[in-house]
Amino acid sequence: MMINTQAFFDTKTNTVTYLVWHDESREALVIDPVLDYEPHAARLDTYSADGVIKAVEDKGLTLTWVLDTHAHADHLSAGHYIREKTGAKLGIGAHIEQVQSFFHPFFGAPNEPIHTETFDALFKDGQTFQLGDNTVKVLFTPGHTAACVTYLIADMAFVGDTLFMPDYGTARADFPGGNSSILYKSIQKILSLPETTRIMVGHDYRPEGRDVHRWESTVADQRKNIHLNGKTEADYVEMRDARDATLSAPRLILPALQVNIHGGALPPVERDGHIYLKIPINRI
Repeated sequence: MMINTQAFFDTKTNTVTYLVWHDESREALVIDPVLDYEPHAARLDTYSADGVIKAVEDKGLTLTWVLDTHAHADHLSAGHYIREKTGAKLGIGAHIEQVQSFFHPFFGAPNEPIHTETFDALFKDGQTFQLGDNTVKVLFTPGHTAACVTYLIADMAFVGDTLFMPDYGTARADFPGGNSSILYKSIQKILSLPETTRIMVGHDYRPEGRDVHRWESTVADQRKNIHLNGKTEADYVEMRDARDATLSAPRLILPALQVNIHGGALPPVERDGHIYLKIPINRI
């Protein structure tokens, strides 16, 4: 049951994409892949996702799953793109329907029905699936968003944005559907895992005083997280809410969310042959 992992760090969004594979079966999955989007010129590219696909091919792997931990607000997901290129199944937490129900009206489509056909799997809390002979388990860990999940694979927990490195802190909880009290409870669920569990974070913003990017810690390390160490739930909620009130919106939140609620699928091509994203005015 040898499980290997390779991380791909995107310097423009500070996002970590993970390629995980089972050594014997050569089955693989990708977690939180990135589409390359330059907002000033609205230029979309796929070189980051293509690099992951090339790694899959170079290692002789069969990609079976592309997974998002949640609908990201800081980068565009390459989930749909990789699914189309490889035939891998696309999965996300089942509560993505709740996220869609909020953001359809936000982007000017109040009557658009909830639709999840982009995804092949909407994972519920505790649901499992296989990677070779290894069982992957899904934990529902909301708070940053209403639909965040953590993927447990071997001795690793892929936590998305819920936790950052211990010297940086934890996720914000002020997005629609976010909640700092719920986030605290989700973090405690993660911290109840064995202390040697490897915590694989979805971003690293490298706090002042640290010279290199890092994205792996342990449960034991995270129990000393600067946002958590010694704090009660009430302490944490007070800190998190006050901190969130000072934060600006992520740079890519508007283009990201309208495609990420559908797994990275872009809007359909319009009559002139082009694709358009909407920018709602004075909504944030």
